Amino acid sequence: MSVQQGTAHRPWVDRLLSLNGWLVFGFLYLPILILVIYSFSDSRNVGDWGGFTLKWYDRMFNNPEMMNALGNSIKVAIVSTVVATVLGTMAGIALDRYRKWRGKQAFDVILYLPVIIPEVTMGAMLLIWFTQVLPINLSIWTIILGHIAFSASFVAIVVRARLANLDDSLEEAAMDLYANRWTTFRRVTLPLILPGVLGGALLALTLSLDDVIITEFVQGPGANLLPVYVFGLIRRQVTPEINAVSTLMLAISMLLVFISLGFQVRSGMGRNKEE
Repeated sequence: MSVQQGTAHRPWVDRLLSLNGWLVFGFLYLPILILVIYSFSDSRNVGDWGGFTLKWYDRMFNNPEMMNALGNSIKVAIVSTVVATVLGTMAGIALDRYRKWRGKQAFDVILYLPVIIPEVTMGAMLLIWFTQVLPINLSIWTIILGHIAFSASFVAIVVRARLANLDDSLEEAAMDLYANRWTTFRRVTLPLILPGVLGGALLALTLSLDDVIITEFVQGPGANLLPVYVFGLIRRQVTPEINAVSTLMLAISMLLVFISLGFQVRSGMGRNKEE
């Protein structure tokens, strides 16, 4: 009897869950959709539709300050991603392969701190470190160092997840065939974890391009990045030009996320083949 009652009530539960899912998706993505639509509006008032136009995108690309901020964002993202990927991969391999060395637990905790602590806290710590401890002048290089400090941890987490499912016997077989550790890493380990490394790199690139809070703390004169520049414009006035640059940033972030998901799917397919 109870089984029949549960079966009878199941469609209503499914409908409620489905409705809840659509409400959540609408709450999250309808504002983004509206922003994209009004970036093509010919009216200067953000909430009014004045017909289709591309003039706000034209103004965006002809705005030297905005293009300079975009160029700085790309430079910072590329440099910080390369360095963070190398450091994060090394940290992930060290924590996975060497499990019984003194200080491993403390290093593991420190590695996860940038992921756990609030960005405001990390930004304040980096500002004190750069200005009081070192001390050095704030510039585009302090932004790069700040982005490396938080993005390397994300790379290490992704790489460790890939290493956790790696068959150790493949490396042992390579060393049985007289390959040294470097050759084993270059010819066996790195190709197997490469999807995870690339996925972590794309995640670091996306985080760097989108960061506002930490950049606000550690940026110097003339080192403005696009997210911070847009945030400054919004505090003064919201215009369709801001909608246009926000849409551009959204498109870049979504492209990187989809590429990262592609690498993760390939990584999962690779694990299934190994099994």
